[in-house]
Amino acid sequence: MVKVSKSKYITNPVYLRGVLMGAILAVGANAWLYALQGYQKRKEEEERSVKTIKQTLLNTADSTSEEKLERCSAILKYGIAEDGRMVRYYTNHALVYNQQMRIPVWVAEHLTKENLQGKSTRRFATFMPDPAVDEEFTAENSDYWKSGWSRGHMSPAGNNKINPAAMQDSFYLSNVVPQNYENNAGYWNRLEMYCRDLTKKYSNVYIISGPAMIPEEEEDGKKYVKYQVIGENEVAVPTHLFKVIIVEDKHGATKAVSAFVVPNKPIGFEHHLKEFEVDLPGLERVLGIKLVKNLDRDKVESLCKVDGCKLIGKKEFELYFIGRKLESANTRERVEKVWSELEEKKLKPDRYLKKLYQKKLEEFEERERAKGS
Repeated sequence: MVKVSKSKYITNPVYLRGVLMGAILAVGANAWLYALQGYQKRKEEEERSVKTIKQTLLNTADSTSEEKLERCSAILKYGIAEDGRMVRYYTNHALVYNQQMRIPVWVAEHLTKENLQGKSTRRFATFMPDPAVDEEFTAENSDYWKSGWSRGHMSPAGNNKINPAAMQDSFYLSNVVPQNYENNAGYWNRLEMYCRDLTKKYSNVYIISGPAMIPEEEEDGKKYVKYQVIGENEVAVPTHLFKVIIVEDKHGATKAVSAFVVPNKPIGFEHHLKEFEVDLPGLERVLGIKLVKNLDRDKVESLCKVDGCKLIGKKEFELYFIGRKLESANTRERVEKVWSELEEKKLKPDRYLKKLYQKKLEEFEERERAKGS
């Protein structure tokens, strides 16, 4: 019996060719398997995408034929174009954002006597871009600086004292529109105060606020929608602002609703809120939005008819602002200067202002005693 060493097998050309062919076949088989798995994975992803598109089409079209769905699934192979107009949720408000105009479409709130309470103030809040909005579609503070327009909250700071998170959320620029300063600090502010006062009479107050671009007829008899844009990001300046208010009684029954459209310009104290009340369906037609689709409108009266829609008067409004200045005053000199405004404006301080003034003076005296000891 002749023995053959292993080294002879290894050096044998026939053996080497066999090993090489086996390796090539193994690599080829693995590559084919990998390619097949990749194809199957891509096929599954494509099927999932088509399924998602079909479902979206089914959700958006009540009577779309299967043939149309198949065709549109092919047309929308690369997805349905998004404009970011989904509902965005925050601590104390919800909104839809317009990525093109860099302002909200609408902002919704729910006020009660309880959730208006809180010690959070705007002192520690900062206007800033909303981190939930893509950077390429957001407004910046620089857009507003030296523009001649103020940063107008749609969900105001006064409605968000419940906690610091709610307060800061209200300062995101997704909740802000370019607003005439006098309107923001004056008439619109009074309207916001009226909404808070409604919680003293009604258990629930629901509010939807936002910008509006209202067409105006020009000399040629044609109507145009024209609005300014500001800053590098071309933030749209609304021609008007709207607010829809719904109130409920203690049983949760809807008592009244009114819609208002206010021009984005200075409005004096001589104007009654009723002047700006509009037909709700008419407002929805202008906006192209069904604002309160779950409201049974046939059974609801006008808020102005039920409540009167009376805003705070000039005297009370000026006293209110002096009170705000006193609250934020952090030096004795500042307190005395604010207090002197009462005499300058020939206003008589109410009980609240007197107590606040005295409290401030006592705080400064206590600080001075603490420093001396």
